[in-house]
Amino acid sequence: MFTVKETEKEYRFGDSGPKYLMRGPRIGCGVVVLKPGQDFKGHYHKVMEENFFLLEGKLDFYIDDQKVTVGEGELIHVEPSESHYLINNYDQPAKAVFILGPYTDNDKFE
Repeated sequence: MFTVKETEKEYRFGDSGPKYLMRGPRIGCGVVVLKPGQDFKGHYHKVMEENFFLLEGKLDFYIDDQKVTVGEGELIHVEPSESHYLINNYDQPAKAVFILGPYTDNDKFE
């Protein structure tokens, strides 16, 4: 057993982007913050599935080029090999929890 404090981890882009709270051995999980107009480059995983649960705001997800808008309190599930691109097209920041599994290092492809 262990605990992790979100405040002790850093966002990839300073005050936004993803930050991992844990990586493996079986799952990876963290939070992602996108400010209005920010996006996260499209990618896919060969092994891992990825789930996003929106805590605040709204994000547009493009899953294999199909647009899906996800809002606060909603979860979106992305299967392995499904390309996913995230963008905040709205006027408030968005924050989501992401969970990847089974966690596999180097399983992100652009």
